[in-house]
Amino acid sequence: MMGLFTRKIRGFRLVDLIGLGLLVAVILGVYLAKTMAGRERAEIATIERQIKAEKARIRLLQAEVAHLEQPGRIERLAVTYLQMETVGAHREATVEQIVDVARAGPPKKAKAPSAVAAMVNGADAIPGVPPPPPAEADPVMRVAEVQSTPVAAEVRR
Repeated sequence: MMGLFTRKIRGFRLVDLIGLGLLVAVILGVYLAKTMAGRERAEIATIERQIKAEKARIRLLQAEVAHLEQPGRIERLAVTYLQMETVGAHREATVEQIVDVARAGPPKKAKAPSAVAAMVNGADAIPGVPPPPPAEADPVMRVAEVQSTPVAAEVRR
């Protein structure tokens, strides 16, 4: 057994060669581990950037929802597209009227025409389909009207 440690190969002891091989293996292992850790760090940084971008997008969408749900905006749209009006105080029910309505029970349901039947019959209003917006509310039509006027034609030349 002692001969194994004292044996020389081309002027180097066998123990020195085994130690050098192990040292090279450890160095290579540390280098590979460091390289893989660097890739993982880069991937983590990429995912963190994506998370930040998604959070910013969520904040933007929440702001858009808050804008779309503003009561004043909904009221303007209801007046413009649905010709709805605010309910006046004279339309409020008294306690006696509410009791009378409760005693009368639910109103009888009338059969609503289907959207397909309305389209086949050529009805002006189709159930479930909102009416088109008024012409003055459509910005595309306004731009088209402005471009077709003689003054606008002169300006473009």
